[in-house]
Amino acid sequence: MNEVIAAVGVGAAAVVAAPAVLAGAGFTSAGVAAGSVAAMIQTPVTAAGSWFALSQSAGVLGMAATTKAAVGAVAGGITYVASLFV
Repeated sequence: MNEVIAAVGVGAAAVVAAPAVLAGAGFTSAGVAAGSVAAMIQTPVTAAGSWFALSQSAGVLGMAATTKAAVGAVAGGITYVASLFV
């Protein structure tokens, strides 16, 4: 039962933290922040649909509900599986 509680908690925390992590990396609502990690890895040939483009889209528009669900499920799932081995 504790494994499930931990998995749900980590999943919820990941959903709440994701926008702050994106902004901290430099994916802001105004675009890529100068001098940020995002600016350092951005290239002139950044492809549409790449993880960089998707991260910037999430930084500008916010994360879609389906993306939030996926982030929570993956983080919670990893936590649950890892707790089985501790």
